[in-house]
Amino acid sequence: MSAPYILVLYYSRHGATADMARQIARGVEMAGLEARLRTVPAISSECEAVAPQIPAEGALYVSLDDLKNCAGLALGSPTRFGNMAAPLKYFLDGTSSLWLSGGLVGKPAGVFTSTASLHGGQETTLLSMMLPLLHHGMLITGLPYSESALLETRGGGTPYGPSHHAGADGKRALDEHEITLCRVLGQRLAHTALKLESIRG
Repeated sequence: MSAPYILVLYYSRHGATADMARQIARGVEMAGLEARLRTVPAISSECEAVAPQIPAEGALYVSLDDLKNCAGLALGSPTRFGNMAAPLKYFLDGTSSLWLSGGLVGKPAGVFTSTASLHGGQETTLLSMMLPLLHHGMLITGLPYSESALLETRGGGTPYGPSHHAGADGKRALDEHEITLCRVLGQRLAHTALKLESIRG
C-alpha cells in the first residue's frame, strides 16, 4: 500500500489557481504528508478536446485512481460566472463509479478559487465545488477565523476556503495573506487525514 497523500486537483487558465495549488501543496508537505498536484485538460464546446497524455508544462492530468486512492482532496478552480470552470466539472461528472463504490466517503476535502474581480463570485464558486464533494460523502474542511490572515486580508480569503483576487489582467500575484491561507488549508487537510487514518487504524 502506498503512503497517504493529499490530492491537490485544479484547473488553471492563466496560472493564478496553479500558484494557489502549489502553496496548498507546500502546506500539506509542511504537515508531513505527500502532496500530489494534478490538473484536468481543457474541453471544447463542440467535442472533447484532444489533449496529449502528458501536458507540455505544469502538473500531470488527474486519473480516477489519483482521486480514489487519496487520503484527502484540495479542489481548485477559477471563477466562471460564480461557478467552477467547465473542465473541472466535466471531470467530476465522470466520477460516478467512485460515488457508487463510496470510494471518497469520510475523506477530508477543501476548495480554493481565483477571481479577476474582488467580488466576482469567490464564495459561490467555492460552494459550487463543495456540492459534488458532499454527494461523495467527503468531510469539508474550511478555514477558521482563528487564522488572523482571514481577518486581515484585503485580497482573497473566506471561511469556505482560500481565494485570490488576480485582478482584471490576471497578473496580481498572491499576497502574504492569500499564501498563508493556502498553506493553512494544506496543513488542515493533512492533519485531518492523518487523524482519520489513525482512527481507522
